[in-house]
Amino acid sequence: MTRPFRVIDTGARSARANIAFDAALIEARRDGRIPDTIRFLEFPKSALLGRHQAASQEIRTDYCKANGIEIARRITGGGAIYFDEGQLGWELVFSRRTLGIESLGDVTRAICEAVAMGLRNLGVAANFRPRNDIEVDGRKICGTGGFFDGDTIFYQGTLLIDSDPETMVKALKVPEEKLAKRGLSEAAQRMTTLKALQGDKLLPRDAIKQALLRGLADGLGIEAVPGATTADEEHMAKHHHNAEIGTDEFVYEIDDPAAGDGVLAGTHTGPGGTVRAYLRLEGVGEKRVREALITGDFFVTPPRTVMDLESALRGVPVDDIAPTVEKFFAAAPVGLLTIKPADFAAALSAAIRA
Repeated sequence: MTRPFRVIDTGARSARANIAFDAALIEARRDGRIPDTIRFLEFPKSALLGRHQAASQEIRTDYCKANGIEIARRITGGGAIYFDEGQLGWELVFSRRTLGIESLGDVTRAICEAVAMGLRNLGVAANFRPRNDIEVDGRKICGTGGFFDGDTIFYQGTLLIDSDPETMVKALKVPEEKLAKRGLSEAAQRMTTLKALQGDKLLPRDAIKQALLRGLADGLGIEAVPGATTADEEHMAKHHHNAEIGTDEFVYEIDDPAAGDGVLAGTHTGPGGTVRAYLRLEGVGEKRVREALITGDFFVTPPRTVMDLESALRGVPVDDIAPTVEKFFAAAPVGLLTIKPADFAAALSAAIRA
């Protein structure tokens, strides 16, 4: 028996409005007000921060503001991405029970393999590459990410139909470790697009969407049913936009964490991503954590896990940081997709040694 998914297409909206609609979708599905849903979406020129990233470290804000590139913060983790009219966004929001898959890693594989199947419907030799990319001949054509919110799963991706690599490189700050390995130009060269692969044979967007839907239907054993957004969703999206996601306070809530006196900074990069830790210490000999801030391009579910960890570290003696991190993750209802507790502890320890 196939499981129905409503399909909606919200077209082009501002970056912050798109992300606010994500929040509305998650809330509405969690509360049982909408069915399992597939959404297509499009963006103007936008630089999107990951949920846990510092704006000044990841995006060239002056360039973006001078060139009409909107800056927004996603509600998912991962690294900063550049989005424009040449890309197509897709996402799924559904109950954990629908597919019967418990692990976010297994959800990632299932959805990415289904989307790759959809791209193969277009004659593109696409394949899933862990941890969360879809590639053609070793070049990324689609990046993805997602998280659990209770029993609700939210998963999204960005399909590169066309691209403007020059603007992307100018808008985003490519991490130094990647520059050292590849050089700046290769940040764009590691990607490909449907247009580059198919040239004049590139199909219209509606045909591309239908191919993706066939892949999702066949790969996940679901039925894609055309639908429409509800007034309730639109109302919730407007509320999320005006109250938080559309505000500069939210977008720049993590901006320049190393600024100010007495801030210790440490970095750790592992297979699951880069973690940056910033600490202020207090007490006799400054041996106790006053404040902790953790940033990076990792995926953690649920997203507020990092903020809860920061709270758990306040007042902790520096010698107890590592065991506190281990204790926190042992007790918290957390699904870690790309990062391990030891990676957080290593970044915090590096800050202490700074």
